[in-house]
Amino acid sequence: MEDAFVYVLFGTVIVAVIVAVLSLKGDRYEHIGKGGLFEEEPRRRPQPAAVTAAVRDEEIRQLVAAKNARRATKGQAPLDVDEEIARLTPEPSHDPALVGEIREMVELKNARRLRQGKEPLDVEAEVARQVRDLLG
Repeated sequence: MEDAFVYVLFGTVIVAVIVAVLSLKGDRYEHIGKGGLFEEEPRRRPQPAAVTAAVRDEEIRQLVAAKNARRATKGQAPLDVDEEIARLTPEPSHDPALVGEIREMVELKNARRLRQGKEPLDVEAEVARQVRDLLG
């Protein structure tokens, strides 16, 4: 009986090793770490900066309104909502290299407009507009 146990044990180990080696073959495990539970998960597109800034400002407005409600229950004077939003919202900082590239693009656009006989754009105003449109 003990001889049969040894044969069954070694037979099981050999079959398990063969199955393990065969399971590594192919692309069964290529999807691991590439997403959620589903293979074709839709990609989320980043929101434009203007949309996220508007959402951020609305959420800050709601938080300040809640803070004012708490202050009112304590008998304190309410805060000015717009002033508090301005205090809590940082001024956007722009990458100088990006602004330089935008300025260069606007200057090239002006040169092209001059060649076409059109009136040139105000460089500073156009740079400010494009930075605002791009970065919010």
